[in-house]
Amino acid sequence: MKPVCRSILAALGLFVVAPTAVYAADRPPAGDFPDKPIRVIIPFPPGGSNDLLMRFLGVKLAERLGQQIVVDNRGGANGIIGATLAAHAPPDGYTLLMVSTSYIMNAAVRSLLPYDVEKSFAPVAMIGTSPNCIVVNPGFGVDSVRELVERARAKPASIFYASTGVGGFNHFGGELFKKLAGINLVMVPYKGGGAAMVDVIGGQIPMMFSSVTQVLPHVRSGKLKVIAVGAAKRTPALPDTPTVAEAGYPGYEVYVWWGIVAPTGIAPAIVNRLHKEITAILTEPATHDRLANDAAETIIVSPAEFARFMHEDLQKWTAVAKEAGIHLQ
Repeated sequence: MKPVCRSILAALGLFVVAPTAVYAADRPPAGDFPDKPIRVIIPFPPGGSNDLLMRFLGVKLAERLGQQIVVDNRGGANGIIGATLAAHAPPDGYTLLMVSTSYIMNAAVRSLLPYDVEKSFAPVAMIGTSPNCIVVNPGFGVDSVRELVERARAKPASIFYASTGVGGFNHFGGELFKKLAGINLVMVPYKGGGAAMVDVIGGQIPMMFSSVTQVLPHVRSGKLKVIAVGAAKRTPALPDTPTVAEAGYPGYEVYVWWGIVAPTGIAPAIVNRLHKEITAILTEPATHDRLANDAAETIIVSPAEFARFMHEDLQKWTAVAKEAGIHLQ
């Protein structure tokens, strides 16, 4: 797989209650599809990276397809409620699902799901990826990974971190760090990344493990502080922030990715149309210029390559969950 990577800005600050219609330009759709609005289910509440990214893309996709893109937030159970709703929708291309790392992680930690992550949906397009980071409230008094570890070792189980729930991206990021650092942090579940971040900003909880994309606007405004990035190298968006490996814990690499899938049974011609338009959006020079200063990268692969990527990711996180003892029914 040889992705074409470009920088992408997901955190646009569009905290709008769903469902929200993104209106298209006044021109008819090309071909037979689409001839009515398309609903994209976001399986998390407003404010998280999935929601922000899809609302940005939805504007451009509506313009290209000539139809409304209706962003429908259906949060709950770490994305399972929204995914279940999408799995039972007609496979006609008018209901799509925004998926991310948590979509695969749910399957890695749960023996029973109301859908099959590899059989219930057809991959449409991968969108992008962003590194994980360790982010704290500035009032927490921790300015480095070393200080965090020292405080956690001095008082085990006294530091809490916000998460979207057991088996989610934030949880896996926290558990992997706990293992490498040999410390005990306590996970506090929230209904979504947006709600978790609000409480970290407000100081109700001191820290969280999140994508850089989601927290970056609040880092730039001084409301949050990133003490380390969970990537192989430093991100250009935070050039002075070390990686977790640089801070003394090699092997800590966690990324969030995003993509779009559709209920299985969708016509290949519709998948091809959607993939073509999304790819065109990701490669627009204007989009690249607008997004170049942020922490995520677009990933352009075929639907088949996206399916293979998700399969490999499922194997990876299943092994991590088994080793960490993370398992739910």
